Amino acid sequence: MSHRRPRRVAMFSVHTSPLHQPGTGDAGGMNVYIVELAKCLAAIDIEVEIFTRATSAALPPTVELAPGVLARHVVAGPYEGLAKEELPARLCDFTHGVTRVWAGQRPGYYDVVHSHYWLSGQVGRLTAERWRVPLVHAMHTMALVKNASLAQGDTPEPESRVLGETRVIRGAHRLIANTAKEADELCRRYDAEPDRVAVVHPGVNLNRFRPDPRGVEAGRAAARARLGLPPGALIPLFAGRIQPLKAPDILLRAVARLLVERPRLRERIVVPVVGGPSGSGLARPEELQKLAAQLGIGDVVLFRPPVGQAELADWYRAATVLVMPSYSESFGLVAAEAQACGTPVIAAAVGGLPVAVRDGVSGVLVPGHRPADYARALRRFADDPALSARMGAAAARHAESFGWDTAAAATADVYAAAMRERD
Repeated sequence: MSHRRPRRVAMFSVHTSPLHQPGTGDAGGMNVYIVELAKCLAAIDIEVEIFTRATSAALPPTVELAPGVLARHVVAGPYEGLAKEELPARLCDFTHGVTRVWAGQRPGYYDVVHSHYWLSGQVGRLTAERWRVPLVHAMHTMALVKNASLAQGDTPEPESRVLGETRVIRGAHRLIANTAKEADELCRRYDAEPDRVAVVHPGVNLNRFRPDPRGVEAGRAAARARLGLPPGALIPLFAGRIQPLKAPDILLRAVARLLVERPRLRERIVVPVVGGPSGSGLARPEELQKLAAQLGIGDVVLFRPPVGQAELADWYRAATVLVMPSYSESFGLVAAEAQACGTPVIAAAVGGLPVAVRDGVSGVLVPGHRPADYARALRRFADDPALSARMGAAAARHAESFGWDTAAAATADVYAAAMRERD
């Protein structure tokens, strides 16, 4: 029986490119996950080639993201203007493009296929079988889980996705779940075999997302100065894709309620919303701005487009608290990143967020999605200015356990187990 580790992994990310800016369109935590995991796998001598759909004719066929990490652009349908919902019809084209690359390599060039999200899993299932290598799949989100906790007015995932996910789960040699709860959902909702499911927590780039070495309070003051934010303000931050699933409206409604209760807070509160419309939010890109005006808080809400990772770390450090009222999160990388910067988190007690956030220590978990409950949590930070620094120091310590090197080592073990089973 083989006990070898892979030399080279073919990683599939059909609908979103590792080159895309997180927080725009369909790019989010999964993009960060793929890039950071690939870099850390390469650091332990496992080469990674990421296959993704070409979205521009100007893109080169390959781009080296880091030593040992290559992005391959596969032509599958029109470059631009193709919605995620239209991609299932292009999966045959994508599979053909992947196969052409494989045909030009020597036999046994790839040892493992690792697919991300159900669209990639469809391609992964076919290619892994053809290449006679194991398929490792990460769901990231699941249709049945999302449909069980939809935001008001959001669109349910179609039955075709549920069927596609089920086929991928049955065809995978190993499934990677972000948390034990996600592993349970895979088994309970999709009848996944428990011994084929491995729990690997996502990581955080602890070199990029870290507290200011001068301390949380000094770092907050410096970050606010760089971003042009008032030094003594109460700053609850939302960072991420603007769509009903992420529930930024709950933060705005909570702030409006808080200002009714504490009108003098208006003089010292700033509510940054950093991100761009995504998913069903693309249909109404100005909806959140209109809501802020309707609630009478347009003067305190600061809308900013998605930013690069270095500036995002500054927004985290500048915030009093990150607010993450999502209806569904497989893990919640944003929460882990903010804590790594020394910023506590108010989060919905859903999905993987109870793992990412240590309730009462590194942040506050809120059951449900009532704005009044989030206003109550925000009031704690308004009434106790030292609370953010106290929880922030604990948050930074908590986040230290989520390094990408740990996640990469655990993922490599999953690859090895899948290879043993395939052999």
